[in-house]
Amino acid sequence: MTHAFGFSPDENRVQDFYRNFEKYRTTPLLLETLPGGTPFWIKDETDRMGMGAFKAVGGIYAVAKLVQERIWTATENAPRLEDLYTEKVREFASDLTFVCASAGNHGMAVATGARLIGAKARIYLSNAVSKRFGDRLTAAGAIVVRAGEFYDDSVAAALQDAEESGAILLADGSWENYTHPPSLVMEGYTIIAHECETEFRKSGRWPSHVYLQAGVGGIAAATALMIRKNWDQQPEIIIVEPDAAPCLRESARAGKLVTVEGPLSNMGRLDCKEASLIAFEALQQCEVSYEILTDEEAFSAAQDLQAFKLRTTPSGAAGFAAMRRSAQHRSPDFQPLVFVTEGPES
Repeated sequence: MTHAFGFSPDENRVQDFYRNFEKYRTTPLLLETLPGGTPFWIKDETDRMGMGAFKAVGGIYAVAKLVQERIWTATENAPRLEDLYTEKVREFASDLTFVCASAGNHGMAVATGARLIGAKARIYLSNAVSKRFGDRLTAAGAIVVRAGEFYDDSVAAALQDAEESGAILLADGSWENYTHPPSLVMEGYTIIAHECETEFRKSGRWPSHVYLQAGVGGIAAATALMIRKNWDQQPEIIIVEPDAAPCLRESARAGKLVTVEGPLSNMGRLDCKEASLIAFEALQQCEVSYEILTDEEAFSAAQDLQAFKLRTTPSGAAGFAAMRRSAQHRSPDFQPLVFVTEGPES
């Protein structure tokens, strides 16, 4: 398999980094059964590294890698990624500021990664993101700036900040001439597919279908690419988006990135009107299909996941919602994997 432009992940480097990262733990892979008897797996990201979302593994890794690269540029002698958390590195990083836009969880990962390594973080949120989440970011050491009504408004504001201040823009989306930092975020996400692969290889049972919810597409593309590259048995891969923001599906139909329009969705983490360039290009190689969800389906799925002792948001439940809708029409061999990507709204 060739790699998407701007995204040639080194999953072994990510595994080495997290193997030596004190807060890292593999998240649970649960085998459950739907009413009616259909077995399915849940990859439970609701308490990833105590931060409550899969995005922790992307932002923290990307911050560390970018600091390492800055040290190399300055000294031509950078420490290994796994040896970055020293007082000497903290002193170097104290002059660095990371800037990003977020619907919440990416900002928390960047803020945490910056704090751990001694850098600063400035996180842009749209007015749709809850005050409580903004308060959590502040408690994590970030400066929070409100900008606009939609996620894309906060992206534009973060970009302007980086251009004017010289801060390091660490977006989880990518576009023409901006691919390296978001490719590192996506590289960090590859650890999730690796964790699943390890468990499936150990048990000898593999999923027939994988449902991946998508906003700009980072986690969906990173996971799909790792599945196609490394898994012993190949499932069908279904990308799930809100009907208010099917940017990846429409881009796939057009053969190029397109911006979609729609109302605000209750799937706020997925409510992105324009996809990441490198995520889109990676998914183009991965033989995937697309499904869209209504807000009502996602909300109902979030409620019903409580029967499995999982509390999440409509965004976190989106893959489960699409899967159980499909389960009614699948064969007895249907054994899907879904990702509950975040804990309850904070």
